[in-house]
Amino acid sequence: MYKSGYKVICVTSRKLAADFPAQLDRVTRSGIDRVILREKDLSETDYEHLLAQADAICRKNGAELIAHTYGNAALRLGIRRLHLPLHMLLAMGVSEKQKFDLLGASIHAPEEAIAAEAAGASYVTAGHIFPTDCKPGLPPRGIPFLRQTCQAVRIPVYAIGGITPQNAALCIEAGAAGICLMSSLMQADFPGIKYL
Repeated sequence: MYKSGYKVICVTSRKLAADFPAQLDRVTRSGIDRVILREKDLSETDYEHLLAQADAICRKNGAELIAHTYGNAALRLGIRRLHLPLHMLLAMGVSEKQKFDLLGASIHAPEEAIAAEAAGASYVTAGHIFPTDCKPGLPPRGIPFLRQTCQAVRIPVYAIGGITPQNAALCIEAGAAGICLMSSLMQADFPGIKYL
């Protein structure tokens, strides 16, 4: 459904969806490549329960699920993909990192992307690129920031923040390997919108 070669990643926010499991099912059936289950307000126990539910949905629909923050919960469920805030990635020991096949980090500067790559990140999410309701009052970093970040590292950089069908191509032209979407997918009745 999406343009070949570029990944479209759903970053979840269950509070935006009237029925989160049903919405995740719709989203993963729409052709999304990956889902980052970003529900940082949950306790580890509650997160693990939701992660198990999300894993079943993603497996059924052929989407790759990435856990967020709670690495031990992911490992208990046999999920070896984890996304972290940069400071958590930098604090991880080598043996802990080796437990995961895919490690991602959120970054907000080209220098942070370089640090993430050096620390063993498989990819980074860079943002926020455009104005977004998720970051009210905080100016976007823009396409020049994204371009500089993509040029600074060899690992994939995924753009996040305020991405729409009208501006997604700008991210790819700047060197991004794909885009991350939250609100538009968590609230869409028909989330299979072509962004690229």
